[in-house]
Amino acid sequence: MNKLSVHIAYPLIGFMLMCGLSLETVRAKFGKSNKYKVAVVDLMILKRQKIGAFPLAKELDADGLEVDMGGLGDRETFDNKLVIDSIREQFLEKSKELNIEICSIGMTGYFAQSFAQRPTAVKSVQDCINTMKLMHVKVGFLPMGIQGDLLKNPELRPAIVERLKQVAKSAEEARVVIGIETDLPAKDELQLLKDIGSPSIKSYFNFANAVKYKRDINQELKTLGKDNIAMIHCTDEDGVWLQNDMQIDLKKIKTTLDDIGWSGWLVIERSRDASDPRNVKKNFTANVAYVKSVFQN
Repeated sequence: MNKLSVHIAYPLIGFMLMCGLSLETVRAKFGKSNKYKVAVVDLMILKRQKIGAFPLAKELDADGLEVDMGGLGDRETFDNKLVIDSIREQFLEKSKELNIEICSIGMTGYFAQSFAQRPTAVKSVQDCINTMKLMHVKVGFLPMGIQGDLLKNPELRPAIVERLKQVAKSAEEARVVIGIETDLPAKDELQLLKDIGSPSIKSYFNFANAVKYKRDINQELKTLGKDNIAMIHCTDEDGVWLQNDMQIDLKKIKTTLDDIGWSGWLVIERSRDASDPRNVKKNFTANVAYVKSVFQN
């Protein structure tokens, strides 16, 4: 922006804000938008696949919401109410009304189930892809979970690769991305992605995993590279809020993400105060505000 543009733009921006326009509206008027957006997970704000997650996300000052596919248990597929046209339309209408984007669809049922061994695993992910298409959502979240921990169960790797190759074909046809979460270090997860060999299977990176295994978050992000990261779960396990977490330096992480050229959704899962973990508004308002202060300043 040249000097003349600055002299014109800054007073105009101030005037627009004084008139009651939101900062996002002002940014839109000047052709700019945030490189980073902040979301919360409906499951973690205790509103799993409930319409009430949208007004709550708005109250928390989030930009978006990761909507879950519902429970899995012993079912053939997810307990997914979004296949019902009337319910799905309510979700889409509420999303538009409150300007809370559905950034991703979560398959959190696989935290406790075996993607490598369940006979209907590929079908269940196909059901998620079908839901993503109906809701115009581009990213799905698929954790490998406890039973799919490749550090403890490396023998499951061939089955996981083969099944993710099948998922990749459907995802490519639908023009969506499935972001996977594993416990592998970045170099090994990168090799896993190469073995799958599809642009529709990427890493859904989780800060908490790096902290758990005492890995350098910044180096892990650099190793994966911007083209292999679908989204980021940008919290630790429960204990303290992000602003008090000595193991996660968000300012340094922002510099790293800027340097590698990544942009996208930062999705808040946990980092709840261990002394008051079920206080959704208190915990998530604090974490959303802190993430925004660093990434949207």
